[in-house]
Amino acid sequence: MTSISLAGAHTALITPFRGGKIDEKAFTTLIESQIEAGITGIIPVGTTGESPTLCHEEHRRVIELAVSTAAGRILVIAGTGSNATSEAVELTQEAEKLGADAALLVAPYYNKPSPEGIYRHFRTVAKSVSIPIVLYSIPGRCGIEIPVATVARLATDCPNIVAIKESGGSVERVNQLKAALSSQFQILSGDDSLTLPFISAGAIGVISVASNIIPAEVQALVQSALKGDLVTATSIHQRYYALFRDLFIEPNPVPIKTALALKGVCLEDVRLPLCEMSDSNKNLLLKTLQESNIL
Repeated sequence: MTSISLAGAHTALITPFRGGKIDEKAFTTLIESQIEAGITGIIPVGTTGESPTLCHEEHRRVIELAVSTAAGRILVIAGTGSNATSEAVELTQEAEKLGADAALLVAPYYNKPSPEGIYRHFRTVAKSVSIPIVLYSIPGRCGIEIPVATVARLATDCPNIVAIKESGGSVERVNQLKAALSSQFQILSGDDSLTLPFISAGAIGVISVASNIIPAEVQALVQSALKGDLVTATSIHQRYYALFRDLFIEPNPVPIKTALALKGVCLEDVRLPLCEMSDSNKNLLLKTLQESNIL
């Protein structure tokens, strides 16, 4: 397994739909725009990519398109998590075969495993592949967080578990992870609005929703913060804070797809049980996009 540096801004890509099917043209065009903007990496079929409603063949195809379009120019970190360990193994092995640079694995959701169960889940997946693994802790969606002690244990026992996407909303968690793990272990913010404080506490970047629509600006925020230029980083953060907030006034990825549709990038179609935004929230998002000079 080769080491990997994840420092920078990575986009949690949407999966565009048209007529109920994946809109491959819109997807590859979106990736090209990310590359042109200087993004560090892309994450196909994560939560933002509506992975729960994609069948296995669609899941595979989205990763395949991401890898072939990126063509080695940026990192591709494939979302391969599941609450069934066997399925996570299968998806991660498939991502490795397709040429993904790494895999992002969300904590098992709904079945609420114990810390030991969480440990065994991730260890089993990690040992089934050689590509780097990024853990993903998001208790608001999963009902559990990956305990700090479990992260440390996994990092020690599984050399290819190299990072965590931290979406628990707590800077204190970043401090705890930094204290418990080696300096080589990488922490990524999972919330655009917390990227700046997380980097201040030791994170090295973000897996971003907002960078679907403002990739260059999110990258500039991250790079400024990593260089210690807090004046520039804070200015960018403040300029786009309302956007970071309003992209979550309804369940992700509904608002970001709506925003991209307003820019003509794709349709705003999502799959049930997600549905279109309410008129009032859509108007609020439109106002924020206009005030941020995105539209």
